[in-house]
Amino acid sequence: MLRTLITAFGLIGITHLHAQAMRGEVTDAENLIGLPGATVVVVGSDPIIGTVTDQDGRFSLTGVPLGRTTLHVRMVGYEDQVLNGLVLTSAKDLVISVRLQSALTELDEVEVVGDASPNGVRNEMALLSARQFSVEETDRYAGSRGDPGRMASNFAGVQGADDSRNDIVIRGNSPMGVLWRFEGVNIPNPNHFAIPGTGGGPVTILNNKYLANSDFFTGAFPAEFGNATAGVFDLRMRNGNADKHEFAAQLGFLGTELMAEGPLSKKRRSSYLVSYRYSTLRLFGFMGIRIGTDAIPQYQDAAFRFHFPSKKGSISLWGIGGSSKIDIVISDQATPDTATLIYGENDRDQYFRSRMGTVGATATRTLNENTYMKATLAVSGQGINSDHHYVYRQVVDGHYMVDSLPPLLRYRFSESKAMLYVFANRKLGLRTSLRVGVNSEQQWAAYLDSARAILPAAVDGDPNTLGTWRVRWDARVTALQLQPYAQVRHRFNEQWTATLGITSLHNSINANSFSPIEPRFGISYAPDTRQRISAGYGLHSQMQPGYLLFYGATTEGRDPLEQNTGIGPTRTHHGVVGYERRLGQRVRMKVEAYYQWLFDVPVSVAPSSFSFVNTGAGFERFFPDSLHNKGNGYNQGIELTLEHAFTKGWYGLFTASLFDARYRGSDGVWRNTSFNGRNAFNLVLAREFTTAKKSVISIGTKFTYAGGRWYGPVDREASNAAQEVVFIDSLVNTRQFRPYFRADLKLGYRWNRPKVMHELGLDLVNVTGQQNILKLTYAPDHPSGDPIREEYQLGFCRCSTTRWSSEGTFLAFNRNLASTLPTRSPRYAHP
Repeated sequence: MLRTLITAFGLIGITHLHAQAMRGEVTDAENLIGLPGATVVVVGSDPIIGTVTDQDGRFSLTGVPLGRTTLHVRMVGYEDQVLNGLVLTSAKDLVISVRLQSALTELDEVEVVGDASPNGVRNEMALLSARQFSVEETDRYAGSRGDPGRMASNFAGVQGADDSRNDIVIRGNSPMGVLWRFEGVNIPNPNHFAIPGTGGGPVTILNNKYLANSDFFTGAFPAEFGNATAGVFDLRMRNGNADKHEFAAQLGFLGTELMAEGPLSKKRRSSYLVSYRYSTLRLFGFMGIRIGTDAIPQYQDAAFRFHFPSKKGSISLWGIGGSSKIDIVISDQATPDTATLIYGENDRDQYFRSRMGTVGATATRTLNENTYMKATLAVSGQGINSDHHYVYRQVVDGHYMVDSLPPLLRYRFSESKAMLYVFANRKLGLRTSLRVGVNSEQQWAAYLDSARAILPAAVDGDPNTLGTWRVRWDARVTALQLQPYAQVRHRFNEQWTATLGITSLHNSINANSFSPIEPRFGISYAPDTRQRISAGYGLHSQMQPGYLLFYGATTEGRDPLEQNTGIGPTRTHHGVVGYERRLGQRVRMKVEAYYQWLFDVPVSVAPSSFSFVNTGAGFERFFPDSLHNKGNGYNQGIELTLEHAFTKGWYGLFTASLFDARYRGSDGVWRNTSFNGRNAFNLVLAREFTTAKKSVISIGTKFTYAGGRWYGPVDREASNAAQEVVFIDSLVNTRQFRPYFRADLKLGYRWNRPKVMHELGLDLVNVTGQQNILKLTYAPDHPSGDPIREEYQLGFCRCSTTRWSSEGTFLAFNRNLASTLPTRSPRYAHP
């Protein structure tokens, strides 16, 4: 008897060790009403693990084996949905949300063994050039480091612009053309150490631990997205666990992270989720690891979400934000060290601050079985401040002697918005759905900047040779932006689907910031369940950043003369055709070809090679001359994706892009854009091995090969006078750097124990130590005597993680032996 009891309790313990719970809800994709009676089954389970949703469309599965799982959701009158590659650990319940599309005809019973494509795009109006990505994907790819931007660079048509930043180039477009949307509203650049007019940065403010499955668009996107010409990140925040409290803590060399989530009321299914992260690289200095500068970058960010569901809708309160700072002080250096000064300039002390935040309230209300409305009220703000002090010094016996530190530059940029986004969605029978809405923003901005020129004699140490102060920005701006839109989706039959949309964009900042009619169109034909042909078109526009409009290239007295206040939006025609085919149950192939015509691009009034299509990536600010909207450009190319779904322990992704991106400035000459690499190839592989005790060993690799950036011959006389690289204008972008290559490796080991999970990981970035050229830079103090040097991208770096987590509590210790910054990468070398 005693032996029987011991055996029984032992079996219970083993079952709990090797299994976990899955919870979620199943809703109609077009009216968000919960679907009672839907069957939810774990594919391949024996005996079968399954359940039926309750009257609210909710379900709960227990005893699901740990590891990767495929879920099959089926409902009479709706299309089946298969969720592939779901990851279960012993430390946390898996909570998912499933949206089903109405079926036009009843489908035959089929055997489901996996799904060759990623989960369907959340936005039903997107028929091509769109992809849904999961939180798990941001961690899956080697080198992504949980960053959505770096993760997206693995997709066809997408490239990283700079290893030290997460800006992305989509189909040859400037990174400035990417729109960031969070919880349904447009947000400022969600990155630490952001530079005015850019869409990326070295460290993301976003934390993948609180993101839900989200959409990423690379062109011809639906009408609800305006003010973007390249692509869209449509990010969603997940709700907290409504059944149990869970906590997280992460300690490590890059800082501390805290997270908590759980139910506010189990009866009402309300929940909370809060997250805070503080990071510093100070410990690298203690360990003697070089990060390119003696300055210590510091940043912190936070997020929250409170969700209150009801019978006919829900209300959510949410927010994200972060701040960062870095002080690059060279005046306290004992000896010159230009070889390791990767960030900053070697003639000044620099103090930089940035901040960003958005908070909002979202209300969703079901009006009837066919209609629901959604309204989001939000406020956002972004601020960027910087101060520079010129260092007068001399070298005596190999040591610096600082004479004085006069102020050289100061700027204070701030932008804020109050936003109201409202739409109504109506289901017009089984075949048609309609969405009508308006996105409104009240905008405020203040730009203040003044600087002193460094005269030639200042380089020789004369403290009286800095120029007089010149005010370059001094503007306070108020504007109203409106974007009404309407879009409809119609399914003619099981084979043919079409979408049609129209939007308009108006900003009161000037009379030219108006795009009256922007049509969007998509059509899809599926001759059978294994293949699909699609085509789409969109007219898109993007308003210019405020700092461009109010820069004063010259002054009258103290006041800057603003020459660009009448600049209007950049506009593009974007056409795409695509073909997608399933090659067996687990592999899919996708090919897309596109052509994009850019017009009304800001270019110089005086004949010049300058065009706004080449800006938006890097740490440098842009100081525009007198501009007008008379530039053109085009991007054309073809993309291939081959993807093996994460089944039977492995995942594979191969993408190839062949493209051409050119522009025409005010001098009438067609040139390569700075981002016209002409080709890009990615190979991503991931393999998992599960032990008898449900522990998991994982190995991931990524290989990237891409064409180099473009540049031109240097005007050395002008460069010496300006103390920065100046190219011969007529020969801009006539030369190309050597091709870019990088190999990354990711290793991991995960132990699953009752209610506890322990994970070890190691990320090796640029394992071959490849010296990829980023740009040319000016270094007057370089020992070789040649001030024009090549600046390299990220060198080899390694990042190890150790994490523990458990039900009810979560502890994670993250030990990073390097960050996004290089361990060693000399800034200068002979070109």
